[in-house]
Amino acid sequence: MDAKRHAGKRALVSGAGSGIGRATVLRLLAEGAHVTGFDADEDGLATLYTEAGAGPDMLEVFPGDVRSDADIAAMVEGRSGIDVLVNNAGIMDHFVPVTELDDALWEDVLGVNLTGVMRLTRAVLPLMLASGGGAVVTVGSKGSLSAGVSGAAYTASKHGVLGLAKHIAWFYGPQGIRSNAVCPGAVATAIGETSAPRSDWAMERAATALATMGAVAEPDQIAAAISWLASSEAGNVNGAVVTVDGGWSVA
Repeated sequence: MDAKRHAGKRALVSGAGSGIGRATVLRLLAEGAHVTGFDADEDGLATLYTEAGAGPDMLEVFPGDVRSDADIAAMVEGRSGIDVLVNNAGIMDHFVPVTELDDALWEDVLGVNLTGVMRLTRAVLPLMLASGGGAVVTVGSKGSLSAGVSGAAYTASKHGVLGLAKHIAWFYGPQGIRSNAVCPGAVATAIGETSAPRSDWAMERAATALATMGAVAEPDQIAAAISWLASSEAGNVNGAVVTVDGGWSVA
């Protein structure tokens, strides 16, 4: 890690209580950033704060739901600026196919994975613009690039965030905003709790795509890519989709 890479930067990470989000918070802290961790999992945030041992001058944890405009507004209120936004919060959909999908599951998954990304980014962009620029990194998935590794709602949501990330890159790039996406493959995170299949035939169908999956990554391997994309080292990288899946996407 480069202890000076993000020195003086103000970062906000959603889904910070576990997995990739937790690893990203710890990495950005180690690389000099002041970090705010945002998550609906209050216990996860409390554990993160204790483990980080960074103190309130470097780490702030803020309980809140990316689906809630009120929670987002409360978290953003009074901030002088944000230099780095990491849109990481996400849930899976139990591999449910369209014919077995109900509105509640669809709305829940898209609410976190897509609408939540839009709402949080919408709240942060004005702060970045007022400061003269910033970097947005959105966590997609192998499911952003293919159709066989999850259910209908997750696939649609993760395809959607790539379009959103590219939109931000094109429209706000001239104003100093860079927006990129990382697409992990299998990662050792708690998202597995929402990946337990509910449809036997759909899981059997997905197995043909899952059979090409490589080794399961550690969260910090994804955090490393996020950190680089958010840094000045990637200053000419905008609108990119970076796969961090051990080659799964080229199988």
